[in-house]
Amino acid sequence: MAIKRSGNSDNSASSPKKTSPSIPSETDHLLSPISTPQEQGKSEDSIRPHSLADYIGQQDLKDVLSIAIGAAKTRQDSLDHLLLYGPPGLGKTTISLILSTEMGVNCKITAAPALERPRDITGLLVNLKPGDILFIDEIHRLNRLTEELLYPAMEDYRLDITIGKGQSARIRSIPLPKFTLIGATTKVGSLTSPLRDRFGLIQRLRFYEPQELALIILRTAKIINTSITEEGATEIACRSRGTPRIANRLLRRVRDYMQVKKLDIITEELAKDALNIYQVDTQGLDWTDRLILQTMIDQFKGGPVGLEAIGAATGEDAKTIEEVYEPYLLQIGFLHRTPRGRVVSAPAYQHLQLT
Repeated sequence: MAIKRSGNSDNSASSPKKTSPSIPSETDHLLSPISTPQEQGKSEDSIRPHSLADYIGQQDLKDVLSIAIGAAKTRQDSLDHLLLYGPPGLGKTTISLILSTEMGVNCKITAAPALERPRDITGLLVNLKPGDILFIDEIHRLNRLTEELLYPAMEDYRLDITIGKGQSARIRSIPLPKFTLIGATTKVGSLTSPLRDRFGLIQRLRFYEPQELALIILRTAKIINTSITEEGATEIACRSRGTPRIANRLLRRVRDYMQVKKLDIITEELAKDALNIYQVDTQGLDWTDRLILQTMIDQFKGGPVGLEAIGAATGEDAKTIEEVYEPYLLQIGFLHRTPRGRVVSAPAYQHLQLT
């Protein structure tokens, strides 16, 4: 395979102080999708599974893809176009690389924001070989001209290019080899119907269960030569928001703590101590998550309160709260949306040990 790239109730983590909402949290960076180039180079690529058999979790998706792979190989054909959607960090890119390995073809990886001009997507399409996979991340952000070029490419495997201008303009069709487009998005509702309808398979990735994340952590720990007990892996898994990317990142931070303390193995107690230092609590909440809940309780009596008011009171951008922090708080039932605004739920009070 050639890869080408283009363009839970222990609350020992302290609650945030109201007097310092503007102080950035270490955990904001810890839980964000941003990491150092060295970590990305070693961790993200080296720890990825390379076959469906090695891929942990998402069993329903694996069953569907196994059938698709078997059918395509029987017909000696390429895979149908595939749309993967779901929250970030669940393995959409990894799935595309696994499919290229299983099919024995190349995988070219790009992101929609990098395809600003029609010639950007044209260059990728004309260089594809039969059966190749083109993976486009954030496909909901494609501009209109690029998206329209994809319509005939996906449906009829041809590229329509306009040559000339005005009355002398003419359309030239370039045949393309049969290829597979894999689109990944966190906002499937933002895709236009013509683009969405051209995908033969549309699959959703779900959040992982703690026991699945624990298996992923044990596997990653073995790859990065870190000793860890099953209890230690479970402790990290329970604080990972159901997301493998976060689980692997937390594992690396706990490993750092273990090495600084000159210890030999990550135990449950060590994992707790390390993650409390990084202010990641038993529910996976970080400093900013708790700041949002604490502010709503202290200043707005738990709500209902509008998003703009929460942003002004916490010093966070309202859009960031809505897109980054609120989804997880809604998922675990700590926030409710009502017609009058956001409301803190009873489980959130209990988690923060408030009445």
